[in-house]
Amino acid sequence: MTCSIREGAEKKIWNRVDALQALKRRKNPVKIGILGCMAERLKSQILEEKKSVDLVCGPDAYKDLPRLLSVTYTGQTAVNVLLSLEETYADVMPIRLSESSPSAFVSIMRGCDNMCSYCIVPFTRGRERSRPITSILDEVKQLRDQGIKEVTLLGQNVNSYRDLSEYSSADNPRPKSPTNLAKGFKTIYKTKLGGLRFADLLDHVSASCPDMRIRFTSPHPKDFPDEVLQLIKERANICKQIHIPAQSGSTAVLEAMRRGYSREAYLELIQHIKETIPGIKLSSDFIAGFCGETEEDHLQTLSMLDLVRYHCVFYFPYSLREKTHAHRRLKDDVPHDVKLRRHEEISVKCRGIFGELNAEAVGETQLVLIESDSKRSADQWAGRNDGNTKVIFNKASLPVGGDSSCSGNPSVGDYVAVHITESSSQTLKGEPLFMTSLQTFSEDMIHHNRDSHNTQVLNR
Repeated sequence: MTCSIREGAEKKIWNRVDALQALKRRKNPVKIGILGCMAERLKSQILEEKKSVDLVCGPDAYKDLPRLLSVTYTGQTAVNVLLSLEETYADVMPIRLSESSPSAFVSIMRGCDNMCSYCIVPFTRGRERSRPITSILDEVKQLRDQGIKEVTLLGQNVNSYRDLSEYSSADNPRPKSPTNLAKGFKTIYKTKLGGLRFADLLDHVSASCPDMRIRFTSPHPKDFPDEVLQLIKERANICKQIHIPAQSGSTAVLEAMRRGYSREAYLELIQHIKETIPGIKLSSDFIAGFCGETEEDHLQTLSMLDLVRYHCVFYFPYSLREKTHAHRRLKDDVPHDVKLRRHEEISVKCRGIFGELNAEAVGETQLVLIESDSKRSADQWAGRNDGNTKVIFNKASLPVGGDSSCSGNPSVGDYVAVHITESSSQTLKGEPLFMTSLQTFSEDMIHHNRDSHNTQVLNR
């Protein structure tokens, strides 16, 4: 399986193919196949330069793999990189490779229509198309029945989800209502009408599995209407953590990227999110050294990091991708060493902010889902809180639900209330208090906050 988003990912695949080629010389039956976005993007180069590759399969042709494999046994190279306007793999139930993990990923849509100037996704994954809500719900419920405690809804542009299958059903007519975008945001395509939207999906998934954490990634900032924010605020099992890619803090660079918003519109949305969902944890993506980025543009990005104060940031030096608008129309004119220096300055800034924000969590009681043993000690658990920050705590027998007369030893997949005692820029540490459930912990926190408010009122 391959990715074409960044140049580094493709270099790893070329190196891997060279290593497998040596193995193939020793073992004739070995078949080498390249699947996914890189197969679609570089099919001609693969066939010309890597004669050892037997199979090239694009991201929309996986159902054709049995036929493609049979072709390779005739001595031919098998190729299918056709993109589809309909394929979502809704009828294929994924097999979980890690049975011990309490978390799972559920793909809800494929493709992207945004056509950001730096991005290869629309050319390797095609146009946006979404799975029917019923198909997604069936998969989520099956995961719940298998003991999964957290699902992440996945898509190249996950909050642009639109289920037209429900809309087109004669038994479930739905008005052709226009898409509601966040204030100050626009698209390069015509306004889409009708269908069940991301808010509808979130509503159904969270209501059907109330003791399962719900996350989603990766969204576009334009698709955060108030109905989505209100759901996140109201539902205890939708994590109060949003990934909201900015890519740059400069309006000029954002315009060159064709992101559909200005610095001011993005910051206004961030402020609205923070006011709507108090305590929300935010993460983002940034690109260092995009075409035409000046030193002033870069400083605008650093200042945005200070203003927003993300809890997590993914940042990369820009690498030009063929087929993109930037490849055709813009000039990759920022020197490589400047890209690396700006990338490092973003890194330093982020680490400082992460450390400060995590220090603010010391003294809090947080709900942690146990994921595994700690990598540093078999006597400790590692898990994640609602904001998706890793939390480490000692293994111990704990009361169940705060009842000291009933205790047990927590294991992977259990929720534990943890009192945070230490922090670093990447991790929190704490003392485990008791085992609980997502719903119970949420109800206890509501009562605690209400009692604290009432006490403050009485003391005035």
